[in-house]
Amino acid sequence: MSLPYKSALRVSRRVLRALVVVNVVYGLAILVLLVASFVAEDTVMVGLGVKPAPDRGTMLLGMRLIMVVGILSAPLFHLMLTRLLAIVETVRAGDPFIIDNARRLQTIAGTLLGVQLLHLVVGVIVARTRSEVQELDLDWSFSITPWIAVLLLFVLARVFEHGARMRADLEGTV
Repeated sequence: MSLPYKSALRVSRRVLRALVVVNVVYGLAILVLLVASFVAEDTVMVGLGVKPAPDRGTMLLGMRLIMVVGILSAPLFHLMLTRLLAIVETVRAGDPFIIDNARRLQTIAGTLLGVQLLHLVVGVIVARTRSEVQELDLDWSFSITPWIAVLLLFVLARVFEHGARMRADLEGTV
C-alpha cells in the first residue's frame, strides 16, 4: 500500500469518527430544542426569529414536525456513518471485497433512501406551514442528485456482492 493511500484512509477514519460524534450531538441538540419548544414556547419562538402572529401556532407545529424529522434522521445517519467506517476498516485491512461490505453498502443505500424520503417530508411541511406574517424559510429544494446516489449505492452493493461471490468461488477452485 502506498503512503498517500494510507494517509487517505487514516484521514477518512478520523473524519468518519468525528462525524459520528457530531451526528449524536446534532440529534441531541434538536431533541433539546423540541423539548424547549414545549417548555418555553415563547422564548424559543423569539430565539428562532418567529414574529408574533395570530396563526403562529401553525408555524410552531411545522417547526416541531421538522424537529421530529431531524431527530429521526440522526439514527439513519449514524447507521450510514458506522457502516461506512466499517468498510474503511476492511479497506485498511486489505480485504474490502467481502459479502459483509456488500451488505453494508445495501444498508447505506437503504438508509440514504430513508433520509431522502424524510427530506421530502420536510418539503411538504414547509409548503404547508404558512403564516400571514412570516413563511417557514428553510431554503428547501428538490434535487435529483441524491436520488441518483441512492440508485448508485444499490447497484454498487450488488456489484460488491457478485464480486465477493465470484472471488469465493474462485478461491474454492484453486
